[in-house]
Amino acid sequence: MRKNKIMQGVNIPRHIAIIMDGNGRWAKKRLMPRSFGHKNGMERMIGLMEHAFDLGVDYITVYALSTENLKRPKEEIEGLFNLFRNHFKQYISRVCARGVRLRAIGDISLLPEDIQKSLRESEEETACYEGKGICVAVGYGSRDEIVHAVNTAVEKGEKVTEESFSKLLYTAEVPDPDLIIRTGKEVRLSNFLLYQAAYAELYFSEKMFPDFSDKELDKAIIDFSSRTRRFGKTDEQIKNKK
Repeated sequence: MRKNKIMQGVNIPRHIAIIMDGNGRWAKKRLMPRSFGHKNGMERMIGLMEHAFDLGVDYITVYALSTENLKRPKEEIEGLFNLFRNHFKQYISRVCARGVRLRAIGDISLLPEDIQKSLRESEEETACYEGKGICVAVGYGSRDEIVHAVNTAVEKGEKVTEESFSKLLYTAEVPDPDLIIRTGKEVRLSNFLLYQAAYAELYFSEKMFPDFSDKELDKAIIDFSSRTRRFGKTDEQIKNKK
């Protein structure tokens, strides 16, 4: 693990989730096709993951493709699928070689069969790893996830608790995010981890995702570290607990 001097003494979140917004607008500004932005966004995603794990983060969830994204023009969707086909496994293997487990979360059945197969293979190849993980949210929508969990409980005839309900979500084996970052100037969660985000700290950046550098991630983490996470308690209760 490498920490630069600026990050020494900083409270590192255990789980960071990222809404990687702005790839298309970044490309458009450079008079390039949206696919160019998505390719650069994927490369930046891998670099950020490596930097985050170096800092001591244990889990990273990235919003790669939402259920709503699947309604975009066919040409753009095919470009995204080709990114998965031609680059994803090579890139993600580089990060997983650190002993990181990959999980694909979402309705994977919405994807082409060859991409489903590739994701499942990556999951199987890294299933032996524990303690660090990557969740790639693809074909993902939080409302769909919650409805799916409710229907599963109903089919089992079970009355759920918070704990048992969490185990029915796609993120069942992963702790809730401590910090959710969204790039691209937008200030909303866009159907991402709505249940899991109950007590997450939110950080919004005006940077388009391909421009969200390692230093920008450091800034987000430092901002996170400066906040007091009360979880409904008072400052005095938090202080006495320490």
